[in-house]
Amino acid sequence: MEWTSALGRYAGQLHRATGMGHHVVSPLGAWLLLALVAKAAPPGQDLAEALGMVPDEAAAVAGDLLEQPHSMVAAASAVWYSPDADVSGLAGWWAGLPPATSFGPLPGRPELDRWVQEHSLGLIGAMPDISPRALLTLASVLATKVSWREPFEAVPAADLGRDTPWASQLGQVLRTPQKGHRMFIARSEHAAEVIVHVASGAPAGEPDYDDQAAGGDGLQVVSVAAAPGVDPARVLAAAYEIAPACVSGRRLKNQVSLYKLPLGETPLWTIRETEVDGATERYSAVLPCWSANSTHDLSVTGPGFPAAAEILAGLLGVDGLPHQAQQTAVARYRQYGFEAAALTSTVSYRSAGRGPMLAREAELRFAHPYAVVAVASQTSGTGSATEPGPWHGVPVFSAWVSEPDDLFAR
Repeated sequence: MEWTSALGRYAGQLHRATGMGHHVVSPLGAWLLLALVAKAAPPGQDLAEALGMVPDEAAAVAGDLLEQPHSMVAAASAVWYSPDADVSGLAGWWAGLPPATSFGPLPGRPELDRWVQEHSLGLIGAMPDISPRALLTLASVLATKVSWREPFEAVPAADLGRDTPWASQLGQVLRTPQKGHRMFIARSEHAAEVIVHVASGAPAGEPDYDDQAAGGDGLQVVSVAAAPGVDPARVLAAAYEIAPACVSGRRLKNQVSLYKLPLGETPLWTIRETEVDGATERYSAVLPCWSANSTHDLSVTGPGFPAAAEILAGLLGVDGLPHQAQQTAVARYRQYGFEAAALTSTVSYRSAGRGPMLAREAELRFAHPYAVVAVASQTSGTGSATEPGPWHGVPVFSAWVSEPDDLFAR
């Protein structure tokens, strides 16, 4: 089983735990933190259920991601302890942490904030308040800033469909350019027929970026919408099923040909026929800008975090150590690019804390709440010798979009 399947299951649990309103999270950021704790678990108290895989294997995956960084995804992790804490019980665990993970006494507030700002590419300004009673603090940060290889066009919001609520709320939305974006209709076991849009990013300010010359790194932001009324959890599950496969650029096995769908209009698409030379299927898509700024308390409901707190308490030789865990995440999806960051932290305290023929054309409309998953691609080599890197097909951020922004919103 590919470990990204385990990440997809974890993502479903995390999205449900944080609520299904408009929000953004990084399941990968939370999963990475648990994977770092995994090797410290004593027999019978492991994190296999939360991680979805053998803890040693999860720890190895986390090490690969942190030690072989992706050029478009900043990733960092740290373990800090109180200067007056007895950390002798941490020695074996510390020795097994990835070398890229910072380890040492808890810095002061200015140093903590600088660490967060640097590794979040400036998208998150500060570390959450940490009580002087903190014994052990773990943190992970993931961040990205990309420019679309081909920017969207600006069009009137009425293009979403005049009878849709978002069309009346917004002034302008985004339409795909004539090239450079990928769109299709797929059939998912989670959410039946869904529409999919994939936009590819280059490092911010570098639209001519050559991913092959730069080690094969890329980032695709995948938007997935199902019929109105489908459970958001099922749409997100479909997005996590589809997004990792989009990095290959090949046709997905569950794609649906436009020739197998009836002509006309549905809440998700309009399919029409035009006469051209040669059979073809053409797509365009209309979708809104959006942004999200979310803070989630993972102390009690965050999958795996209560168990991780018990493991860390055992390392410190304390029973029932109170803890607080949370994730702060931000994201912005705009005409010219995408940016997102997530800071996940868990703190253990001394006391409580949280031939002419008819071609078919489809216009896909993201006019009601939908899921978004940003997935990394990473390859090395050329031609048939291309090999995937540890980040290839890894979902980094995901969101449920139910509160769109106008095109020129700040």
